[in-house]
Amino acid sequence: MAKYDLIVVGGGTAGCAAAYTAGKLGLKTLIIEKSIHLGGTITSGLVVPAMKSSKNQINTDFYNDLINELRAIGGQVTYQNNPGWFNPELMKIALDSLMAKANVDTYFDTHITAIELDNREIKNITISKEILSVYNDKIQQSKKTLSEPIETIYVVDATGNCEIGKFCNCKFLEKKSENQPVSLRFMMSGIDLNVFSKWLLEYDKDRNVTTVEDIGGQIHLSTAYTWDMDRAWALRPLFKDAEDKGILKPHDSNYFQVFTVAGMPDTIAFNCPRIIDYNNTLAVKDTSKALILARKTILRLSEFCKTYFPGFENAYISNIADMLGVRTSRRIRGKYIYTMEDIVTGKKFENPVVVANYPIDVHSRKKNSSTLKMVQDYEIPIECMMSNDIDNLFVAGRCISADFMAQGALRVQTSCFSMGEGVARYIAKLISR
Repeated sequence: MAKYDLIVVGGGTAGCAAAYTAGKLGLKTLIIEKSIHLGGTITSGLVVPAMKSSKNQINTDFYNDLINELRAIGGQVTYQNNPGWFNPELMKIALDSLMAKANVDTYFDTHITAIELDNREIKNITISKEILSVYNDKIQQSKKTLSEPIETIYVVDATGNCEIGKFCNCKFLEKKSENQPVSLRFMMSGIDLNVFSKWLLEYDKDRNVTTVEDIGGQIHLSTAYTWDMDRAWALRPLFKDAEDKGILKPHDSNYFQVFTVAGMPDTIAFNCPRIIDYNNTLAVKDTSKALILARKTILRLSEFCKTYFPGFENAYISNIADMLGVRTSRRIRGKYIYTMEDIVTGKKFENPVVVANYPIDVHSRKKNSSTLKMVQDYEIPIECMMSNDIDNLFVAGRCISADFMAQGALRVQTSCFSMGEGVARYIAKLISR
């Protein structure tokens, strides 16, 4: 039976940071990913750029190494003082390279089939040993040869939905009434960014919404619109006209945000559509309906852009995310439950793994009901990443132990990078004792 110091389940932002850091610290580490590449939201989900965090951020070695790795292959730029403008396709290559440098073993297209517990500890994790594409009678006769148990000292659940915690019957914090709308990101290419950026700067004078920079001869920009009435959005008349003409449906306009992409000089990434229905992210029926609705909305949004935005005349949909952008799902009950009050008061902790100042950002399906509360620096303690039920199980990412409102601030990628790195450093100290 293979044996590891640490198994990280889930190769997204938090999982990659945990595995890389553990490997660099000399732990024998395995990362298990259900997809065929690493990155999670930042690759499959097209969630770029990574949002900027506090200048006092801690546990940033992985993030800095990732920036340097991507820059070397043309997949990173620094825009508006934010180095997290990444290319999601080159990200896949960069993450493979980083794991190799840290001597991390990586299993792709792999699923957990069983977990063996002894009292309050995970003893081993059983994975599917072969990729099964069709049913075969031999499967029933060969269960042992088709699965592989792997022994481990510690486990980090970085699956987003806390799947290992579910396997272990851990207690969770989520309530049925607490959810946020999901999104399905997409990209359009064939855009004349010089034409579009010049028009956009003239059309929207609000530099808190619309910005443009020429970085090394490539145009980078960002702009946004929502149906909320918290500001005089410059794009509102265009969305209203498109609704009146039937180009867009009213719910298509609830959230709209775009960014350029490093190394893609004619491409824009869309942080939308935001789906205001079907937000039970743990129900196959809901997520399936959300995906279908989102793809229909993407087609309408692409037609809207081609109709109303100069420079989009020859544009086309070039990529649709392979996964929904889920803001919240399961949240484990940890040794400490982090609260919104902890954020607002800037409570200090003995063992912080994250220092951030990303706002409390909770999306709502209702107009004028979303929350975006700016805050000062706050700390996230290691205890809210420790399972209260399983002694050698840690979590990293959006499934950490926090109340609903606090999780709305903690879930962003830069904080997830620090969570992953911080938990790996903590585990390395435990092993070295």
